[in-house]
Amino acid sequence: MHLIVLAAILIGSLAEAAVLRDEQRVGGGNQSAFQWGPCDPSIVTNPSISCSFFEIPLDYHDLFAGYGRIAVAKANATAERFGTLFVNPGGPGQSGLAVLDAFGPMVLALTGGHYDVVSWDPRGVGPLTIPGDIQCFSSIEEYNTFWNGTIELTGIEMTGNFTDPEDIKALLSQAPIMQKKYEELGKRCLQQPSGQYLQYVGTAATVRDMVAMADALDGPNAPINYAGISYGTILGSWFINRRVVLDGVINPAFLATEETITFWPKLLVDADKVYDAFVTGCALSGPDGCAIATEGQSPADVDATIQGLIKRAHDAARKNSSIPVTSTDIRLELFGAMYFPDEWAPLANVSYPQAVAAVDAESGSNDLRARAMRRGLRKRQANQVPTYNGPAISCSDSVNSRGTTMTDVFKEIISSSRTSSHIFSSIWPDMFQYCPFWPVRAVERYQGPFNKTLANKVLIISNTYDPVTPVSGARALAELLGDDGVLVLQDGFGCINQIAFAYFVNGTIPADNNTLCQVDTDYEPFAGVDTEAILAALSF
Repeated sequence: MHLIVLAAILIGSLAEAAVLRDEQRVGGGNQSAFQWGPCDPSIVTNPSISCSFFEIPLDYHDLFAGYGRIAVAKANATAERFGTLFVNPGGPGQSGLAVLDAFGPMVLALTGGHYDVVSWDPRGVGPLTIPGDIQCFSSIEEYNTFWNGTIELTGIEMTGNFTDPEDIKALLSQAPIMQKKYEELGKRCLQQPSGQYLQYVGTAATVRDMVAMADALDGPNAPINYAGISYGTILGSWFINRRVVLDGVINPAFLATEETITFWPKLLVDADKVYDAFVTGCALSGPDGCAIATEGQSPADVDATIQGLIKRAHDAARKNSSIPVTSTDIRLELFGAMYFPDEWAPLANVSYPQAVAAVDAESGSNDLRARAMRRGLRKRQANQVPTYNGPAISCSDSVNSRGTTMTDVFKEIISSSRTSSHIFSSIWPDMFQYCPFWPVRAVERYQGPFNKTLANKVLIISNTYDPVTPVSGARALAELLGDDGVLVLQDGFGCINQIAFAYFVNGTIPADNNTLCQVDTDYEPFAGVDTEAILAALSF
């Protein structure tokens, strides 16, 4: 949820950096490995950013496997240069080039301009990197035909906390169909041109790529600085030694050792807290600032209004599965906005009225669906062949299949809708649910340990209200690191910036563990309602 803190994460060398450096020397410690020049304007529009390609071995343990390349972008330091800061935006599957294009100036400012800021499209991401986008279908028509009549296109219809017997029956009846489809999907992915690279996509290889780039840019054995958020903290957990700040932390031990069908519900344990903050802010703002609310309504009333719309869409879909806005579309739109409080008011005042009009008419505007699809959560854009970058990376890192069936997956969704997030646990498809049926694991996976003695203390940052990287992940990592970790919590959805700046420039960290940063009272998710007012109302 931290757009600003995305730019404020400094991470150092891998606990195993010495081992990695002994094994690889791509780039040879010389900047001639990069040929910086103009960027592809379809991806990067900021003229101050330069781009290059960097050659990588597909398998660092078997150079006969061949070579690929990664697309790299750089924003030059504006002050005395301390080194290179690598940035990964998370996902997995997001474009580092696009994120640097959007947030490069912010990163430079929050580092005092002392670092060249470098980002890249990792293996399995983008049209320029090789291996790049993971394609499993040749056309959108082929995709739609393959998934026709399944929940892959319609999503999962449910209300409340998934207790309606008809909803349960409808979902479980899809289990044999979807298991067969997911198994067939894996075969299709292997048959496409990108299929030959699936075993070389994964976090361990991406860490080695970063080490190789750092050796080329700053010289062998120079300290490596890395910025990441959400999934990017997995890279950081694989890659820790010097000055480290990790924000939006995913528990690395759990991801490395447990099946992903139970991982997604664990990521959502705080999602409903953020939704509660949304409806609370809406109620406080009233109809002047939030079109969902009417005068004098409580947060519970606002929630009831939203649940009523979901129920009407759900009931309409039971009669006609091709209606323009389903309950799944509404939950997708809500979930996407939970990441960014800047989107709360537009959601309430623009998207929500469109959804109401469409659901009430059982036809009409497709704007809400289009917005949900653009978020990439459903991967069925009208004129674009969906990619499988996220599943390819997540599942390459995953443990081997343990005989999990699609019925097991669906039962976990039903259960987590009652225990984790009643409104978001049923979002489908999700990248982590492909893994029991994904045909390939990476040639190299890192599965620990995560508690090595570090050269310097690690700064671990977490938001107390986060829809997908709960504070429990940060606490788990802090416990793994023991005295080597310092936990800083942001209370809200901002001393974080000052702490990060001091860490970037001087290496200064808070004296106390579990430092709590208070909310920024100047920020208003809804007109006339700041985060302090929302948190105060939530405390009752």
